[in-house]
Amino acid sequence: MKPGASAARMRELERQIEAHNRAYYLEAHPTVSDREFDRLLEELLGLETKHPDLASPNSPTRRVGGAPLSGFRPVAHRVPMMSLNNTYSLGELRKFVRRAEGLLPGEPITWILEPKFDGIAVALRYENGALALGATRGDGRTGDEITANLRTIRSLPLTLRKKEGVSAAQGELFAAGAVETEKPSALSWIEVRGEVYMHRADFEAYNREREKAGEPAFVNPRNAAAGALKLLDSKEVARRPLRAVFYAIAEARGVALARQSEALALLASLGFSTPPKTWRCRTLEEIEQAIGELDTIRRTFPYETDGGVLKADLLSQQRALGATSKAPRWAIAYKFEAEKAETLLRAITVQVGRTGALTPVAELAPVFVSGSTVTRATLHNESEIARKDLRVGDTVVIEKAGEVIPAVLRFVPEKRLKGARPFKMPTRCPACGGGITRDLVGDEAGTLLRCENLSCPAQIRRRIQHFASRGAMDIEGLGEALVEQLVASGLVADIANLYALPRARLLGLERMAEKSADNLLAAIAASKERGLERLLFGLGIRHVGAASARALAARFRSLDALRTATEDQLLEVPDVGATVARSLRTFFERKDNLRSLERLRAEGLAFEATESGSPADAALVGKGFVLTGTLPHLEREEAAGMIRDAGGVVRSSVSKKTDYLVVGADPGSKLDEFRRLGLPTERILDEPAFLRLLGRKT
Repeated sequence: MKPGASAARMRELERQIEAHNRAYYLEAHPTVSDREFDRLLEELLGLETKHPDLASPNSPTRRVGGAPLSGFRPVAHRVPMMSLNNTYSLGELRKFVRRAEGLLPGEPITWILEPKFDGIAVALRYENGALALGATRGDGRTGDEITANLRTIRSLPLTLRKKEGVSAAQGELFAAGAVETEKPSALSWIEVRGEVYMHRADFEAYNREREKAGEPAFVNPRNAAAGALKLLDSKEVARRPLRAVFYAIAEARGVALARQSEALALLASLGFSTPPKTWRCRTLEEIEQAIGELDTIRRTFPYETDGGVLKADLLSQQRALGATSKAPRWAIAYKFEAEKAETLLRAITVQVGRTGALTPVAELAPVFVSGSTVTRATLHNESEIARKDLRVGDTVVIEKAGEVIPAVLRFVPEKRLKGARPFKMPTRCPACGGGITRDLVGDEAGTLLRCENLSCPAQIRRRIQHFASRGAMDIEGLGEALVEQLVASGLVADIANLYALPRARLLGLERMAEKSADNLLAAIAASKERGLERLLFGLGIRHVGAASARALAARFRSLDALRTATEDQLLEVPDVGATVARSLRTFFERKDNLRSLERLRAEGLAFEATESGSPADAALVGKGFVLTGTLPHLEREEAAGMIRDAGGVVRSSVSKKTDYLVVGADPGSKLDEFRRLGLPTERILDEPAFLRLLGRKT
């Protein structure tokens, strides 16, 4: 296929794929089968691989994510992203409306009530119809650029539908609180605002996956969405079931808008997901009636809606009402009280985690609340139980935190049974009978109990689940049920045992056929190639997360070097503080851990960091680099990867600890800051100097 024909086919595939995405995620009416959709995507990906110069920066293939970022750059909001005042009281809502009416005497105000989404606020900028930038709210004036992460959200348009009827006569600048400046003749530039969130069913399924992998469940969809947007690896973000809804236009060049209701209609016509229902109200009575209707139907929505947002419809009135230093005077959030229910606290059981932590759990008489039946709720630790004075046999009040995770609020005093005794945590591990110690350091010092026995079956199960999880060694097929069998049968008492599983013994396990056994053994063998940082994370060393494992692998380059590192040397590594350093030293001082590591070494797991390109210069290990501006030939992510491969550390801002500043075109304030701090000018590197420093060809 000639380049011209390839380009035309690529644009057509992009159009078809985005149309199918809209049909599936926005209209809930799929127009093709999953297989046909995948075929279109594969065809586009094949053409992009063959003709990378013709690939669009907003291609649907980008939704799977790209190379990890070194950090988020700050973005100044041209129009501040203000928070809303909120109330749970209809009386306060009435005062707000009357106050607004008093500020605009003689002007009747029409109000728009929209469902309030419990998500993370974002701003998106489109230029000439294509997504150019996405950012978080931050402090309202400056946020983080998260464009790569937002591109992975399938309900979010990468290119806008064409808006018909935009003419020179309509070519004005609409800006919320901004001053009109230029008057282009087309919708050339628009900034929209909304929320990133998760559907309830998607969130629950995602939490089940995390629990199977031995990872902690998220408390609610909002926390899960917030955590995803903070990730530097957009490929990981793409695995999260995120969605986005939009309800505001901060600025738009090339279209005239007079009302919030018109802004919502424009957003929908451009291909954005918008609130499923809104109410237009002229009186307090109509507002209260609308709120009642919203409260009635909100549980039918597939996502969490914790209230409504009331906004003045006329944009001219919004500007006239203005804002305080924190919130607009033309909008307010009315929040519903969380649904509560009473039930019986039948028992308090204690679970044992992979690090031996003991967590009490409330076993409840089944009760229906906020759309589902609740039978269990975490009680966190013994201090929490004591603070709430919870006792077995109590009638307790529960709610769903964020209407998702069950939480025990309090007991009902008048229903307490005579003789009910305060709960006491066990003095021995409930899983193995081993001794228990109390943590004396860390965030939960004095409140967290831990089983001392590293051979505790409960700990072993959790450790293996963590080791096999996607973020660690990614052993497909090694789920919770199978791990339970492997430990119970005595086949696995340590992670190293996974690499010596006899096929014949596997076939004796429940629901394990020959193909399943072969697939499992192949997945275990493949995990040997995961690399040092994944192994470090998979070992489950207390307080060592994925980021600190990556930093440790980059700094020490081998497990042996890390094992012999002093606490002071560990503290020199980014993402490693005193708690992590102590935990690492404790882990490597235990003889049973060292024996397990030697068995892993014998099985051929990666104990040294892999090199890409030329060998790392030892002089660069641990050195701090900051990237600024656009490099002539290297993408920023590519340059950051080369730094990490050489043992360096990529940082997002300049400080006195910055060793090198890599400068491209339009470097901005980082170069000025480097000079202001009086750092050596010879450490300012252009692309050729940077490549020479790393021993790469220029």
